[in-house]
Amino acid sequence: MEVKRCGSVASMKGPADWFTGNVRVDMMFQPVDRTRASGGCVTFEPGARTAWHEHPLGQTLIVTAGCGFVQRWGGPLEAIRPGDVVWIPANTKHWHGASGETAMTHIAIQEALDGKVVDWLEHVSDEQYPASAAAR
Repeated sequence: MEVKRCGSVASMKGPADWFTGNVRVDMMFQPVDRTRASGGCVTFEPGARTAWHEHPLGQTLIVTAGCGFVQRWGGPLEAIRPGDVVWIPANTKHWHGASGETAMTHIAIQEALDGKVVDWLEHVSDEQYPASAAAR
């Protein structure tokens, strides 16, 4: 058994190649031994969002604070709020982030396939992002 103490891993700024806007990533856990799951707590300032991306084994998001959005390629924009749990199937192109007016925090859990957890793609354009839309 291992207890990872709060503050034992430094917060990191979300890399500009993967995010638009101000994003903080706090890694919570990494795969251990033969496990494949990793998880992090991600906080998006208003207007911040991921780039389009895919996960080879899917991803689960648990919204813990604020209001935001998630969208799969070609699908409708979905508002997300605290308590919502989002499952994104394997190899589904998608993005997620805060609303234009409110920050949003979620826990992201994903599994590695042959050591890879994500394929980062192009940024979500300003035309694709609903900056003035309120999370409903």
